[in-house]
Amino acid sequence: MKLNNYLDHTLLKPEATATQIDQVTKEAVENDFYSVMVNPYWVKRVKNHLTGTKVKAACVIGFPLGANTTAIKVAEAKQAIADGADELDMVMNIGEFKGKNYEVVSEDIAAVVKAAHEANKVIKVIIETALLTEEEITKASIIVADCGADFVKTSTGFSTRGAKVRDVELMKAAVGDRIKIKPAGGIHSAAEAKAMIEAGANRLGVSASMKIIGKE
Repeated sequence: MKLNNYLDHTLLKPEATATQIDQVTKEAVENDFYSVMVNPYWVKRVKNHLTGTKVKAACVIGFPLGANTTAIKVAEAKQAIADGADELDMVMNIGEFKGKNYEVVSEDIAAVVKAAHEANKVIKVIIETALLTEEEITKASIIVADCGADFVKTSTGFSTRGAKVRDVELMKAAVGDRIKIKPAGGIHSAAEAKAMIEAGANRLGVSASMKIIGKE
């Protein structure tokens, strides 16, 4: 299995420098990774370096807590799109979800989905599986699918743990083929990556891309 094109090559550390951003962009192009995933500030720089390549520019929205207002998430999404983002990975309102305010959660997701889809961009929704029970993972995945997002995503990588194969299994069982699945966080080897794909993952969010493809 060739893993390269499953990988969103990710650098979201707050201390990441322009030089480091340029390096992951270069690695993505040279190794045919699917995208470069960065914080919104770096989107324009990444997009400029990706011009003429197949690699997508991607960024996070409402990251890493999901506790921004909907208006801010929508504005952030529109700014990222204007700066050249091809894909957006937003964090749902985790607190409102845990409080069972599902209508609020849905409206928040739907607003960002609308902004992305009006610009013909891909939108993924991070549900932060580390903070959810198995029943909540199922419920959140269904909400994301019902809101019309393109992917449901496990994790920010900034919580108590990253993705587990069990998370992907639960998400796949919940959404079937309605939408795609992206585990992220804590995937550090080719074996772990393949296990995620076998469980139903369509894309992987990884910072250890070079190690996973055997180049580190």
